Amino acid sequence: MRKKERALALIECLKKEYPDAGCTLDYNEAWKLLVSVRLAAQCTDARVNVVVQGLYEKYPSVEALADADVADIEAIVKPCGLGHSKARDISACMKMLRDDFGSSVPDDFDALLSLPGVGRKSANLIMGDVFGKPAIVTDTHCIRLVNRMGLVDGIKDPKKVEMELWKLIPPEESSDFCHRLVYHGRDVCTARTSPHCERCCCAEVCKKVGV
Repeated sequence: MRKKERALALIECLKKEYPDAGCTLDYNEAWKLLVSVRLAAQCTDARVNVVVQGLYEKYPSVEALADADVADIEAIVKPCGLGHSKARDISACMKMLRDDFGSSVPDDFDALLSLPGVGRKSANLIMGDVFGKPAIVTDTHCIRLVNRMGLVDGIKDPKKVEMELWKLIPPEESSDFCHRLVYHGRDVCTARTSPHCERCCCAEVCKKVGV
């Protein structure tokens, strides 16, 4: 099975299994997703969703968070780990949004990358979830699964994986496909145990099981 054919088959399998898959970070404004995705580094989305409640209660806007003392931000986000660097990036990011973008999150990929603490993964998540544009989010689940399934061959670098997937995944399917990989990676094609191939909806088209 050629990679393009396998990719289209995997899209359909995952679509049937996880029809309503979406971002597991809670947000109701674009800037809040920026904050949450920074906090999610080496932390679970579930914990981030709890921690940000206190952050937004105290700092309910871009301007409020931009004016906050970094130490105060750090005290709140510390349970997410790497509190100092995350607080510093969030503060700098909010200041830049306020000063350079009128307190609005830009819908341009390169502009998003210019924000402190925002890399390609975060920028793609914003583009896909907030603005509904094609986006490939190469998080750890995505990288693990597309290697196992045979869409890429032993590539672990996130940007290189992203570039390979752009060749295979139709743009209109890209964002949802990546969300479904997260669901599948947590429930079935797991990292810390052997993947549960016996109950995998993708078994018939997955390279790992010999197709």
